[in-house]
Amino acid sequence: MKRFFIIALSLGAAATINAQQLQSSSFYDLQGVLHNPSTAGVYKNSMVGASYRSQWSGISGAPKTATVFGNFKLSEHQLGLGAYIYNDKTGPTSRTGAQFAFAKHIAVKNDAVFSLGIEARVLQYSIDKAKLSNTLGNDPVLASSENSTKFDAGFGLSYTGKKLQLGASVAQLVQSKLNYYSGSQSPTEEGRLYRHYFFHGSYKWGTDETTTVTPNFLFIYLPNAPLEFQGGVRVEHKETFFWGVGYRAHQSFMLSAGVHVNKKFTIGYGFDIYSTPISTYDAGSNGHEILLRYDIIK
Repeated sequence: MKRFFIIALSLGAAATINAQQLQSSSFYDLQGVLHNPSTAGVYKNSMVGASYRSQWSGISGAPKTATVFGNFKLSEHQLGLGAYIYNDKTGPTSRTGAQFAFAKHIAVKNDAVFSLGIEARVLQYSIDKAKLSNTLGNDPVLASSENSTKFDAGFGLSYTGKKLQLGASVAQLVQSKLNYYSGSQSPTEEGRLYRHYFFHGSYKWGTDETTTVTPNFLFIYLPNAPLEFQGGVRVEHKETFFWGVGYRAHQSFMLSAGVHVNKKFTIGYGFDIYSTPISTYDAGSNGHEILLRYDIIK
């Protein structure tokens, strides 16, 4: 228990420094509306899928995230719908949430699309007090902790062409309060859902008739927190095999590979090699992510 508690504190400190409250992914650009509601329906096909991400695999209580997502194109109405549901567990804490997105598409030159999107979010945060009772004893916060359900919203815009995509979005606009403590003592700090600002882009470059190279980037900004950056490049051969490399600033190097089966099924695997101070505690702790996706081709 002591080992678990030390790691939980370390992970908590890292989360405080980075301040990011929304999940990320090595395959964020293959999961529809994960960071931008305006990308609902802008892709060639509608899709459904699921992913599972395990961080710090050698550490007990490390984050694990399961996600189910969908992205649907309504071409006749120039609209898009998107959604994802996720469950994220870190030690004694659990977050279960959902996001529902609606986008309006505006056709521009060269078969490109400018899109505006809005989203609604719901989040349930819970603490398993049984996992902490032996360590924290009669802590008043623990004694009063209950499940907390909050609602929030966001919006985004994007440009999607044959090769270039650029987008920007804001999540958790309402900044709903998180009241974990209901005792008689005054809390030292008020918790809330903080606004997240995203800016992302990619460019698909065809090197020959069978191979494409797609550099991509993602910036995440929260007020009073360091700017976060994730970038990389993905190479795809004959619309069948792909592999990629990437870097998540001050956190990890990323490797990925996957296969498209009959142009409908996508299976991907991502591997994170961590480079943070916590990695010195357990050098064998890495991140793993599995992606399964089905494209609905009409």
